[in-house]
Amino acid sequence: MSSWEPQSKKRRLDTDSGIGNGILNTKERFRPTTAREWTISIAVPTSIITSCVTREQRTTAAGSIARALAIFSVDEVVIFDDSPLDQRPRNFDPDAYTGDTEPAHFLEHLLNYLETPPFMRKVLFPIHPNLRSQGLLPSLDMPHHPHKDEWLPYREGLTLEAPPRSGKGTSVDIGMPETVTISEDIPPKTRVTLKMPEDAQGQPEPINPAEPKTEGGYFWGYSVRKAKSLSDVFTSSAYEDGYDFSIGTSERGVPLSKAFPNRDQPATFNHMLIVFGGPRGLEFAAMNDPDLGQMGIQGARTKELFDHWVNVLPNQGTRGIRTDESLLIALTGLRRLWDSS
Repeated sequence: MSSWEPQSKKRRLDTDSGIGNGILNTKERFRPTTAREWTISIAVPTSIITSCVTREQRTTAAGSIARALAIFSVDEVVIFDDSPLDQRPRNFDPDAYTGDTEPAHFLEHLLNYLETPPFMRKVLFPIHPNLRSQGLLPSLDMPHHPHKDEWLPYREGLTLEAPPRSGKGTSVDIGMPETVTISEDIPPKTRVTLKMPEDAQGQPEPINPAEPKTEGGYFWGYSVRKAKSLSDVFTSSAYEDGYDFSIGTSERGVPLSKAFPNRDQPATFNHMLIVFGGPRGLEFAAMNDPDLGQMGIQGARTKELFDHWVNVLPNQGTRGIRTDESLLIALTGLRRLWDSS
């Protein structure tokens, strides 16, 4: 039997406040939505990092992106290289600082670090120069980053090397004072998603990491993928049938009010993709993409890659909007396409 004590009885002591014997029912804070299979993906260019001058600016930019992903429950972020081919490094040392040598690796490293529950970061992310300014990174505080006094039907855990007291199965650290035991034998230092039991006789069960979202209706973090170019964002999609609803953002696009005039009608899609350009726009990324060059998709024709080509903030008061700022603006305006609440 697990050493973890289910909170089902405690939760019923105070259902109005969500608190029972000091246990906060996280459902009161993170209300599960309808279980969903559809996904939201965004793609950002490496120039969001290369345009930064200092280590601190690069770290802050990565933190701003991660914060936007968390706030808007984005499922996937794709990092694509929009730099000229002759400026891309052929080799780099992944154990060295990569913010100024391989920006895709740097951004991937920090985004994965922030998505990981804090209690397991020291094990999964050894000391690294990329994390030297980690104090500048924000807290994401997503549902799978629960506090010790909160309860959810799912938990993220880290398998331990020490065997359970029973000698069978695997001990798992779930960020609580005591570990839990699962019946499966899983190698140590493996991140697992667990479904927690409702009664004291039950045992946590390892499940597919997607289940909290697809069955429970909880946002359960984001995945990170690198793409070698703008076209590779589409052709290397993690989804079998790719993205069926794509949006490109550009100051030369049409306003959201014209692209999506029916404010009360959510879009119909399985996998939505929203792509952001760097300081020189998505046209710059297309110019540095040999595959798109062969297809003749350059300059003004870049918009042909997308179902919609939008300007997220017409008549802006500044000469330019940083990509991390554009993320928040765009996701605020586009959210009604998948959430009509």
